[in-house]
Amino acid sequence: MRAIRRFTVRPVLPPPLSALGDLAGNLRWSWHPPTQDVFAEVDPEIWESTKRDPVRLLGAVNPERLEDLASDQGFLDRLGSAKADLDAYLGGERWYSRRAGDEAPTRIAYFSPEFGITAVLPQYSGGLGILAGDHLKAASDLGVPLVGVGLLYHAGYFKQSLSREGWQLEKYPVLDPDELPISLLREENGARAHISIAMPGGPELLAKIWVAQVGRVPLLLLDSDVEGNPDHYREVTDRLYGGTSEHRLRQEILLGIGGVRALRVHARITGATEPEVFHTNEGHAGFLGLERIRELTVEEGGPKLDFPTALEVSRASTVFTTHTPVPAGIDRFSRELIEQYFGTAGPVSGVPLERILALGAEDYVGGDPTVFNMAVMGFRLAQRANGVSKLHGHVSREMFHGLWPAFDEAEVPITSITNGVHAPTWVGREVFDLAARHGANGDADEVDSFWNAVDQTPSADIWSVKRLLRERLVLDARQRLLKSNLKRGIPAAELTWVDEVLDPDVLTIGFARRVPSYKRLTLMLRDPERLKRLLLHPERPVQLIIAGKAHPADDGGKKLIQEIVRFADDPEVRHRIVFLPNYDIAMAQPLYPGCDVWLNNPLRPYEACGTSGMKAALNGGLNLSILDGWWDEWYDRSNGWAIPSADGVDDPDRRDDLEAAALYDLIEKDVAPRFYDVDHDDVPGRWIEMVRHTLKSLGPKVLATRMVRDYVRQLYTPAAITGRALNSDYKGATELASWKQQVRADWADVRVEHVESHGVGDNPEVGSVLTVRAFVALGGLTPDDVAVEVVHGVINGDDDLVESTVTRLDLADSYDGGRYRFDGEVQLKRGGAFGYTVRVVPRHSVLSSASEMGLVALP
Repeated sequence: MRAIRRFTVRPVLPPPLSALGDLAGNLRWSWHPPTQDVFAEVDPEIWESTKRDPVRLLGAVNPERLEDLASDQGFLDRLGSAKADLDAYLGGERWYSRRAGDEAPTRIAYFSPEFGITAVLPQYSGGLGILAGDHLKAASDLGVPLVGVGLLYHAGYFKQSLSREGWQLEKYPVLDPDELPISLLREENGARAHISIAMPGGPELLAKIWVAQVGRVPLLLLDSDVEGNPDHYREVTDRLYGGTSEHRLRQEILLGIGGVRALRVHARITGATEPEVFHTNEGHAGFLGLERIRELTVEEGGPKLDFPTALEVSRASTVFTTHTPVPAGIDRFSRELIEQYFGTAGPVSGVPLERILALGAEDYVGGDPTVFNMAVMGFRLAQRANGVSKLHGHVSREMFHGLWPAFDEAEVPITSITNGVHAPTWVGREVFDLAARHGANGDADEVDSFWNAVDQTPSADIWSVKRLLRERLVLDARQRLLKSNLKRGIPAAELTWVDEVLDPDVLTIGFARRVPSYKRLTLMLRDPERLKRLLLHPERPVQLIIAGKAHPADDGGKKLIQEIVRFADDPEVRHRIVFLPNYDIAMAQPLYPGCDVWLNNPLRPYEACGTSGMKAALNGGLNLSILDGWWDEWYDRSNGWAIPSADGVDDPDRRDDLEAAALYDLIEKDVAPRFYDVDHDDVPGRWIEMVRHTLKSLGPKVLATRMVRDYVRQLYTPAAITGRALNSDYKGATELASWKQQVRADWADVRVEHVESHGVGDNPEVGSVLTVRAFVALGGLTPDDVAVEVVHGVINGDDDLVESTVTRLDLADSYDGGRYRFDGEVQLKRGGAFGYTVRVVPRHSVLSSASEMGLVALP
């Protein structure tokens, strides 16, 4: 019989155990092993059966056990110590208050469609969500005043299993919010706080607000499963990345517009400071800019600015991060759908529809005029934008060059901040303990002590810990493989071989990620017989642990998984290669520490960053990867191996064959021989030296704390400074909007009429000084409105400037009719082919770069 109603009964903790509720209510437990130890002590068996979920543990434990613990002074002392540690963590002074500077923002709102904090809060699908979760955790560790904004999906992403034939199956178990480590935001009178959004044809979309406390950082999660909403509105937050295009649009309206409104409600109820900076992690939350414009232009009690002024106020304090290396990964909606939702009675009623459409229009060469592009809107609504690795910044500037066509790719205003990972979440506990025994300090501001401890740790100790972690991974993999095969319908009597799968003394290579085609899950299968020889080598065997999910609608990705599963089912090799379904945080946490090598072989340059290899590196794993994403930036020939990429080979099959052969060669001739080259103590000395170098060369770079510090210094603080300048009385914003309007109107009359130079003869030498004189016409503009620059440097055979420097020219004279002369000098500092040109660009103290407005005048 099925129940007609379902609800969760929360436990009543004895007063001496009340701190257990406080510890369970703050997700810091997910990256703090001493707190996990306290929960494990409550009931070790239930702790494991609930998959280490404190909320479910406390709901399942026997009341008699709680009473016993309430009188156990030893346990109460350990509980009190954990609670005191949490209080000190939440209240103590941290990096941000000490070192971020007086101009740093008082609060930053961080929007993302998914957040991967812990496996018990499954609100993520892959790298974007894990990155967002690590961003929040690192901000908490550093004391950065961040508030996260997302959606609460009642079915999360999906749970993956396999059919007998190896085909991916999806299941969407419904989550009960009352069983999750979150709490409802309530008004002072106890009523549920909520937000509402006008929708075309009515009624309004309602959403309640859940709060997950991520250390010091609150994460607001909007939930449309509210009484009073029609069914199709209640289903807006049903699952992550599912449904029709219209369903996705509703989700993104709720995330962006509803998210800003949730922030206002949260600040009103809690007294929290309103955000000064808004950061949108990918384009999904881009509508937040429209809501901020609505607040400034039409909201009752607001300043009633005009649209251009409100746009400048909003974009000055907005940061946009793109994670997409391929156009197909960008959300694009039909113009008709946008017109339907953002008409006169839409979510931001009062903001002109034509202005909204213009923000997302692909009105550039090669663009599609029938679509509304969320990434394009993201760039237009944010003054500062970035990619997530140095190479991805370059790829992004090329992808979106059409928005700034007058400038070379290098000057497209998209910078890069390379992603990082949250070490306390991903590094094995034993690794930290080993470092601590040799002088490491666990404070987030003392990370250098961890890398200094690397050289103080004996090689035998490092090897012993890696062997322990590898053994733990092997045992975990066997349990998961057995469970998976039972679900596939294979009788237990046929699965006795699983007990012998994998070997804790064999070189272990990990590969786990989403399964779009460009990540090339099956590149390792290009030559199955050669792969078998590597796996079964009599002296230097290799074993592979593989995991990953294909999008439910991606049959191509599912076929790739099926190929791997069928190969791994072969009795000849099944003890050396396994595919583990349902890749999530819980699987990843033993996987990264237990692997010796982390494999990544995407089709270059389509990996935006690829942080999984960072997590492996922090655990002493060596990367074996195509030079893409972060690896292209930080590979130094000694901290792992680079798989040669067959760039320029047009035939995709030929390219895959070449790169697969290179992968096999590296494993056979370099990786495996080094791993098995052991001394008289059975320690592979050359391998351990690579491990040491990896930890010291990559460790400080791949940390999420480094990443968040970079965001604070390079993007958040400049955005806050500009935002304050325009927000103080809005006079600056009004003047800026008016100035931009005039510059655009008059730019057609701006010309470089004549350029003269002297100071170098027929045989210029290094050290010579080139004097440049430019005569320009500015029409209705003044010299204060522009910068006249000489762009100079190395040129190629087509006279294109390929390595250029910009030198400002100074106003030297003025003439009738809006004509001026600008002079300057350029010192020739290097030999070789040299060239220069002169240009005029708009200049204003609030502009973030010369290219921001996309205007330039050339000879």
